[in-house]
Amino acid sequence: MSQALTGRTALVTGGSRGIGAGIARELAREGANVVITYRKSREQAEEVVADLAALGAKAFAVQADQSVPHEASTAVEQAAEFLGGQIDVLVNSAGVAVMGTVDQLDLKLLDGVQQMMATNVLGTIVTTRSASRYLPDGGRVILVGSIVAHRIPSPGVAEYAASKAAIDQLGRGWARDFGPRGITVNVVQPGAVDTDMNPADGPNAAAQVAMTPLGRFGTTDDIAKAVTFFASDKAAFITGSLLTIDGGFSI
Repeated sequence: MSQALTGRTALVTGGSRGIGAGIARELAREGANVVITYRKSREQAEEVVADLAALGAKAFAVQADQSVPHEASTAVEQAAEFLGGQIDVLVNSAGVAVMGTVDQLDLKLLDGVQQMMATNVLGTIVTTRSASRYLPDGGRVILVGSIVAHRIPSPGVAEYAASKAAIDQLGRGWARDFGPRGITVNVVQPGAVDTDMNPADGPNAAAQVAMTPLGRFGTTDDIAKAVTFFASDKAAFITGSLLTIDGGFSI
């Protein structure tokens, strides 16, 4: 069976868990060598690396807090060195969420909002800037956004939604910046996906399923397959686009 990404290299930030881990596995399944980053759990990261190796990939995990610019930048340098000096596919998946209505944002929560913005927005900028010199002409940049950038389904998500709306605009703007080099930049916008951050059996799950025409949570594979498509030659003339993957939640 042919593999869409044989011989290519990929960096997946936040690849030790959830959507990021699913993306890393799918890229490896399609033939790519993959570096993932993680913030805290070395054990989880090593489990993902073992999975990638079992799929035939050359794989490595780098510890980095994406909210800290020099750590995000250094992680890219380490990834590029491991991958032979070239990153064909950059997937910006690392992110955190802080929830609460604006009147509930005490000083502790505001510190969390600051870290969220530093991770989700500034960290994505720093990572992409650092990776730009290792991206070949015709490379791929894929950003993981969220449908809440366009639809607020409940109270308490405004600040998180703002961070993801920034991702949408970065994707559009970077498509212009990288276009002359043939590098495509696209955004996937997941809806409710079954992860440890938003489990399908969690306290808010029933309400999310009720608003989803397909009547279920998404899986990490649902998102990963779309990312792999954007990373492949089949998406060579698609850039600056936003792909919603939410089971119809936002219609």
